[in-house]
Amino acid sequence: MAKYLKNDDLGQWLAELGTEYKIHAPVQEGRSIAFRPLTQDKILRIDRHATIGPKEILFPACEELMHFSYEKDTDNPGREKIRVQPADNAVPTLIFGSRPCDARGFDVFDGAFTQCAVKDNYYAARREQAVVVSIACTRTENTCFCNWVGGSPDGTNGSDVLLTPIQDGFVVQPVTEKGETLLQKGSLLTGAAPDQVREAEQLRAAACASLPEAPDFKCMPEQLYNLFDNMDFWEKQSAKCISCGACTYLCPTCHCFNITDERNGNEGERLRSWDNCMSRQFTQEASGHNPRPEKAYRLKNRVGHKFCYFPDLHEGHIACVGCGRCIKSCPVSLDIRQVVTSAKECHLPAEETDNE
Repeated sequence: MAKYLKNDDLGQWLAELGTEYKIHAPVQEGRSIAFRPLTQDKILRIDRHATIGPKEILFPACEELMHFSYEKDTDNPGREKIRVQPADNAVPTLIFGSRPCDARGFDVFDGAFTQCAVKDNYYAARREQAVVVSIACTRTENTCFCNWVGGSPDGTNGSDVLLTPIQDGFVVQPVTEKGETLLQKGSLLTGAAPDQVREAEQLRAAACASLPEAPDFKCMPEQLYNLFDNMDFWEKQSAKCISCGACTYLCPTCHCFNITDERNGNEGERLRSWDNCMSRQFTQEASGHNPRPEKAYRLKNRVGHKFCYFPDLHEGHIACVGCGRCIKSCPVSLDIRQVVTSAKECHLPAEETDNE
């Protein structure tokens, strides 16, 4: 059953939830909007898309996986004992104010970290204790293309609760059992009136209609495999890329990481830190060989992973949610929509297709 929350009651509702959850929400941070722990000195910003999305709440940019220490074995002085203490940083967390595209990014993480043969216990523990409250987009931006990749401005994948901003408040709808439980907390939610629900539906429908028609990407895996060795195509697409990696760090679905041990004397910690496939060092091997030596190879891998390799492994799900951050924040305005569209429309020379 849909509920209603007044604008004026939003702060109090979050304060009540804050007694049980650690709340992360989009707040003003300099000229950017980023998801940070919500405290009284922060300015909540839910009127536009966040510059930095919520993925690092469940997949931190740098986290301790375990603490270790060495001590001499008194029974065998030539050896050392190692004590290992795994980290446990999962706490009940409320992610408030994510957009449907960002919440859908958690579905991609679930596929990579919890639904494969080897489960990532660190991510899984955080995901289990997290509740995602998303806000439907009633206004899209010119970099939005969620409808190209299976999403929509009011999509609910990855969310537990969906809020739709209407005049003077929000229509609040549970999506999952977690969401149902959350909405039973607090006294500020009331039943939504039929005209409020109708207004929310109309606003969501208008936002969906405002997006350009989505191209059909069913052929993309096959087309990208066909273009795998066409380096002329990839060099042309990557010509202006400067390999800064902003696209990967801001992407709601990118999940590459590196693991390092940091030791100080007999104590140390094992850290997991974000890495990015657009960096030349990402695939640098100890021998000196690099299978992706040029940015054209790296862009091919990035686009191929999102629109070909990941869908092959995960029932066709594209590992891009169309948030548009990689377009908006790219220093040289490299547009992944143009790259994918060019790949889709690229006609291979007859001799290449004949040889397949």
